[in-house]
Amino acid sequence: MIDLHTHTTASDGRAAPAELVARARAAGVTVLAVTDHDTLAGCTAAAGACGDAGIEFVTGIEISAVCDEVDVHVLGYFLDAGAPGLGVFLAEQRQKRVDRVGRMLAKLAELGMPLDGDAILRAGLAQPGRSIGRPVLARALVAAGYVATIGDAFGLWLSRGRPAFVAREGPVPERVIAEIHAAGGIASIAHPGLLGRDEWIDRFAAAGLDAIEVFHPEHDSAAVDRYRAIAARLDLALTGGSDYHGDPSHGALHPGSVSLPRDRFDHLRTRWNRSTASRSR
Repeated sequence: MIDLHTHTTASDGRAAPAELVARARAAGVTVLAVTDHDTLAGCTAAAGACGDAGIEFVTGIEISAVCDEVDVHVLGYFLDAGAPGLGVFLAEQRQKRVDRVGRMLAKLAELGMPLDGDAILRAGLAQPGRSIGRPVLARALVAAGYVATIGDAFGLWLSRGRPAFVAREGPVPERVIAEIHAAGGIASIAHPGLLGRDEWIDRFAAAGLDAIEVFHPEHDSAAVDRYRAIAARLDLALTGGSDYHGDPSHGALHPGSVSLPRDRFDHLRTRWNRSTASRSR
């Protein structure tokens, strides 16, 4: 099994990197990518644990972009974590996350649901590489007894159009694709079925998009067929994974429960090798 979409406690996952790898090994995963939101902080520990477990590790990330006020998530793979400029770009991304959470905390307080903002924001401030977002607010709302479930937190308060929502500020997808390329990686549009803007994929491909996440827990067989066809038309590679967060309310229940076929992973890696060679000329 090949799982190229997982999250750890470095962003909104519930499993630490070593714990994620242990669960992946138990599930039979042979290739694993950690794709935390706007951070590579979990990759070093995950890579070491994968080495011990005999799992091939791919350095990955899921970077947040904004297009026409809609969140667009772009996955990056085979990144050079030490690439010049990448650390600065990601630090800016994480600060925007902290600022957004702070504004949502203020809205929740105005709505009669005060939370311990200092404790919530400390995770993003005291640990510079860690990325925080709305899930931490959802969990805090449940813990404080304001809502029964994380789903209720989003459905009643934190989703677009709900009273405590604050729109994300971020770069356009074209900028994110360029940053991934500058760091030696390749870019894939994440869960396009959730994005619901298939008409944008041509535009992203023209900007250098390398792949589409075809295999995802929220993609049914019709969606898989649709994104396979779009990828073939645009000469894009395929990616896929479980979107595992270690949280029953978010993503698949187990790493590897959604897998990228081996031949598609080999094709993705070949495409990366070719793109790396062409950029070095």
